[in-house]
Amino acid sequence: MNEFSRRFRLDALSDAPRRVQIEATPGERGALARRFDLIAIATLTAEAELRRSGDAVAAVGRLRARVSQSCVATAEPVEAAVDEDFCIDFRPLRAAGHPDEEIELGENELDTIFYEGGEIDLGEAVAQTLALALDPYPRSPEAEAALKAAGVRSEEEARAETSPFAGLKGLKE
Repeated sequence: MNEFSRRFRLDALSDAPRRVQIEATPGERGALARRFDLIAIATLTAEAELRRSGDAVAAVGRLRARVSQSCVATAEPVEAAVDEDFCIDFRPLRAAGHPDEEIELGENELDTIFYEGGEIDLGEAVAQTLALALDPYPRSPEAEAALKAAGVRSEEEARAETSPFAGLKGLKE
């Protein structure tokens, strides 16, 4: 069972758009925060339009969340607002010869989620979209000073030291 499950049965969907709104409860937000290694998720909501075409369902919508992540340098809380559009195609799981078999997706299938049975899980799709929208390296205002104190060079400093001109500068001095 997923932490934030909002299932919609295929037989309740049609080619006419169905507008839905979902919101994570405090318990679901806490479970998702643990799953994604976040300090907290203050809010998580989504609105979407679901449209069925045969066995496929398109979900077009927007997710909004307020999260607190740990700074990668200081571990201090970094607050962030996520406001992300999404367009997800739900398709039936292909009959595969092996459960561990890799499935290659084409460029136009990158936002595809495969489902089994007669229902899709919009909540899990929104949770995965949230995870992809998070800053992988959140930094607090104190991060740069902490990194400098630890001897970590900035990208510009590292680039300057590896530049082909850095060796010439050394010869000049």
